[in-house]
Amino acid sequence: MAVRIEREGPVWTVIHSRPEARNAMDPASAEALYDAFRAFETEDSAHVAVFWGEGGAFCAGWDLKHAAQLADAGALDPFDFPDAGEPPMAAMGPSRLELSKPVIAAVAGPAVAGGMELALWADIRVMEETAFMGVYCRRWGIPLIDGGTVRLPRLVGEGRAADLILSGRRVDAEEALAIGLCEYLAPEGEGRQRAEALAHDIARFPQSCLRADRRSLRAQAGLPSRDALRQEWRGSKPEVTTGVAGAARFAAGKGRGGDFGNI
Repeated sequence: MAVRIEREGPVWTVIHSRPEARNAMDPASAEALYDAFRAFETEDSAHVAVFWGEGGAFCAGWDLKHAAQLADAGALDPFDFPDAGEPPMAAMGPSRLELSKPVIAAVAGPAVAGGMELALWADIRVMEETAFMGVYCRRWGIPLIDGGTVRLPRLVGEGRAADLILSGRRVDAEEALAIGLCEYLAPEGEGRQRAEALAHDIARFPQSCLRADRRSLRAQAGLPSRDALRQEWRGSKPEVTTGVAGAARFAAGKGRGGDFGNI
């Protein structure tokens, strides 16, 4: 089975396993990943997901051997984005899902073309020091259709995004960290463990408040400041009541000196 889920308490690790194809995305894998993340979203006990490619590659993009068999663009009609309502699954699987919970991409080896788009879909990216990204589909004339042109400039700025999209060049992990394309580096072979440790840290916090802040963060892009501030206030005001209990724990001695180990 190309996709499986490993659970450790509130952390789910969603694993894509097509190592013989460097985890390139075929239709069966795309659907299985889509279903896995929908299951994560609906399971109350699941708080944070780690997205990992087994076998030393995050994802080498859309399976070009499959793409070569498509007769014409009409084969992509099932993925058409409607004018209203929920969009269908994307060609790469979960990249159109708007989850209420965080996802951490654990990137080893290549995360290129559509694989890079999947990494961009996550909230946080942990890259192994030998991992790399790049719009490698540039060389084959295949466009970004899974959010790359939308999410990349929001992460790194329009100028850097234009460079990466137009040149299709390789971006190694150290550069990715420097330009904001990833948030953490890990030694080779330790990306999954680093991402899971971070996931467990995040899963310890009060989840309703955490998700309210994440929702405001995700929804503010493109809004005027006043509209974004209004949205933040209206979405997060109810969480203050819960936060009062947290303030009482602090007043009783928890978390002093910035210690998050005992909250």
